[in-house]
Amino acid sequence: MTWRVSFTPKAERELAALDGRVRTRILTALARLQGDPFTAPNVKALVGGGHRLRVGDWRVLFEVMGDQLVVLVVKVGHRREVYR
Repeated sequence: MTWRVSFTPKAERELAALDGRVRTRILTALARLQGDPFTAPNVKALVGGGHRLRVGDWRVLFEVMGDQLVVLVVKVGHRREVYR
């Protein structure tokens, strides 16, 4: 079963603003979520129903829509700023 990774418009802008190497690392990590977002490495469930993917000093906040098999990326940013 393959999950589809989608982005909110804000998350797309945040990802596009990153350095090319960082963006590539994040996209590679997001590709691993297509297999199973719950057992992928460096994923943690957050209070309130969201999830966090850790990629070095960068964080990707996402929601899982299980009925549609969609991982919706909500926010991408540095660990110091992403939770604000």
